[in-house]
Amino acid sequence: MSNNNLPEESFRDSIGTITKDGKRNYIFPKKPSGKFYDKRKVLSYVLLVFLISAPFIKINGNQFLMFNVLERRFNIFSFPFWPQDFHLFVISMIIGVVGLTLFTVAFGRIFCGWFCPQTIFMEMVFRRIEFWIDGDRGAQIRLAKQKWNAEKIRKRVTKWFIFFLISFGIANVFLAYLVGNEELIKMITEGPAQNMHTLVALLIFTAVFYFVFAWFREQVCIIACPYGRMQGVLLDNKSINVAYDHVRGEGEKGRKKWRNGEDRTAEGYGDCIDCNQCVVVCPTGIDIRNGTQLECVNCTACIDECDTIMEKVGLPKGLIRYASEDEINFKEKFKLTTRMKGYIAVLSLLILALVAMLFMRGEVEATILRLPGQTFQHKGENISNIYTFKIVNKTVKDLDSIYFELKSPKGTLIPVGNKYVKVQKQGLGEGSLFVEIHPVFLEGDKTKIEIEVYDGTELIETVSTNFLGPRSFN
Repeated sequence: MSNNNLPEESFRDSIGTITKDGKRNYIFPKKPSGKFYDKRKVLSYVLLVFLISAPFIKINGNQFLMFNVLERRFNIFSFPFWPQDFHLFVISMIIGVVGLTLFTVAFGRIFCGWFCPQTIFMEMVFRRIEFWIDGDRGAQIRLAKQKWNAEKIRKRVTKWFIFFLISFGIANVFLAYLVGNEELIKMITEGPAQNMHTLVALLIFTAVFYFVFAWFREQVCIIACPYGRMQGVLLDNKSINVAYDHVRGEGEKGRKKWRNGEDRTAEGYGDCIDCNQCVVVCPTGIDIRNGTQLECVNCTACIDECDTIMEKVGLPKGLIRYASEDEINFKEKFKLTTRMKGYIAVLSLLILALVAMLFMRGEVEATILRLPGQTFQHKGENISNIYTFKIVNKTVKDLDSIYFELKSPKGTLIPVGNKYVKVQKQGLGEGSLFVEIHPVFLEGDKTKIEIEVYDGTELIETVSTNFLGPRSFN
């Protein structure tokens, strides 16, 4: 078969950021403008304020968002999750994955273009600073080819310095998410000399963010992020995406450059005037007219640019728009598919389960277990077992009057040390206690007992555990 008979799919064999020689093809996108870009700016700055302020917001004394991996403590929307709450954290993450999956099946990669922190920082912070310092696409290309004279050095040093400062700021916010805002403020107050290891980690994070936003850029979305691959599996002909209307754009004879006064419809040409502006404005360097592609992040820059061109030449807008393949080919309107309804049902059940578990979860959690490797002991007429306990205080207040009482069967509970246990806010209290029971109250070699945990006069929890006794008392 000759090459002329092969379908034109060669664009899928490579990505826009890599040249034929395998080298980096640096993208210089045109500065976008239009109604979608204006909406994205508003949403992006709202999300930026949220991302920067979230680790410094407290509700009921709990940090709004915190992901302390080292201590295995997480706060999600001010709900604290301890290692004992790992099942709740897992369900929360599953909800996030299912929700993102549903969103992708219905609306494609819209998350990447509108909500992803990588895109928001890249397009609405770093790229805008670059436009301000280096100029638009043409000026940037000329500057890149220009020799290192005073102008280029001044612009490059200014841009790189500002990029470093912003990266350092992002690293500090990122650290607040990891260790908590109070710990971060404490480290800043103490100074770098007292927290040299933290400073080193902070500089490493700064270097990573600088590398991503100053050089690696859109390749994060194309190469590093797995979400682009995931969308290829999830999308179908009914998914809404940023799409080129090839039926209208190509006509019978394909595209053609614009000429004033000609009747394109009568000549059989489509509405696409092949101006190439949708390509030069794309931040990942693709041609949206080739169809749905891995690199497309649904940023809508091509929609705005195409609408501007269509308005100038007097043709209807919407040649590139949010649409499904079935809408373009068969004029079918969007509707929920069976798969979408299935995801909605699963997501609803997961959310209901999480809400129920959150309401059932206590603010103070007690665990009482027999000391491993220890058997029972005789204490006069009684049988004695030793237990260890852990009290997790998930509240933002200190608890200083925790104590235990044996509920059933009849017996004696003897704490090791003070009767009252003190547990600091969001802290952990540990200790030991003895339980002595007369043999007549034992059901055999293993008896279930119940221990009540009090904070002052308030019953916090009733814990069940096992009590070992001699087999002769069955």
